[in-house]
Amino acid sequence: MVVSLPSTQLKAQDSDSLKRVWETINADSCPYTYNFHMHTICSDGQLTPLALIEQATKLGLKGMAITDHHSVRAYHAAQDWLMRISQQSEQTSLPHLWTGVEITAHLEGVEVHILGYAFAPENLAIKPYLQEKSPKGENAAAKRVIASIHQAGGLAVLAHPARYRRTARELIPLAAQFGIDGVEAYYAYTNPQPWQTSSAQTKQVKQLAREYSLFTTCGTDTHGLNLLRRI
Repeated sequence: MVVSLPSTQLKAQDSDSLKRVWETINADSCPYTYNFHMHTICSDGQLTPLALIEQATKLGLKGMAITDHHSVRAYHAAQDWLMRISQQSEQTSLPHLWTGVEITAHLEGVEVHILGYAFAPENLAIKPYLQEKSPKGENAAAKRVIASIHQAGGLAVLAHPARYRRTARELIPLAAQFGIDGVEAYYAYTNPQPWQTSSAQTKQVKQLAREYSLFTTCGTDTHGLNLLRRI
C-alpha cells in the first residue's frame, strides 16, 4: 500500500530542494536568510519549539532546520504550527522547515557531531538515533550514522569541523570517505555579537569542501533565546 504524505512532510523531506539551497549558501546567508543549526528545550537549548519557529518566522528566514540532539520532537511541534498558520492565513513568507537532528558519533576515535537533514523520521534506519540519548557501541560509529541518515532519505553534514580534538583537515577527508554529504562551513566559533562566520576556519573548510566535492552549510548553533547567536 502506498501512503501519501501531507505536503508539509514532503517539503520537510525534500533533499533535492535542500541541495539546491546549499549550492547558494555564502557568508551572508546566516542568520537572516537560512539557519540549519538550532536547538530547543527538547535537547540542550532554552527556546521552546513554538518560540523558535515564531522567532524564525519574524526574522524572515527562508529555510531552516531544528537540530536538537537525538530528537525530532521540536520539529514536529514547529511543523504543526506552520501548518496551522498556513491554514489560518494567507501569509506566504513562512520558512521552509526541513527535518533535522544532531547525532553524537565517533570518527576514527574522535567524538564528532553529525547533522542529519531531510530524512523521514519514521524510517527504521534513523529511529535508533531519535531516542533522546547518544548512541552507543557500533551505532555510534560515524560510518553507520551517515549510512542510517542516507537510508532514511536524508543528507549528512559534519557540524563545526574546527571544534574537535583533531583538525578539520584530518577529519573532513575521513568523513568524506564514509559518505558525508556536506560540512558546516559558515560557523561563528567565538560567538561574536553580531553573528559572523569565523573567517579563517571558514576559508579552510570551504577549501576542503571543494577538494572532496561536499556541500557547505551554515548555522548559528543556537542554544540560548536568540536565533542570531549561539548562546
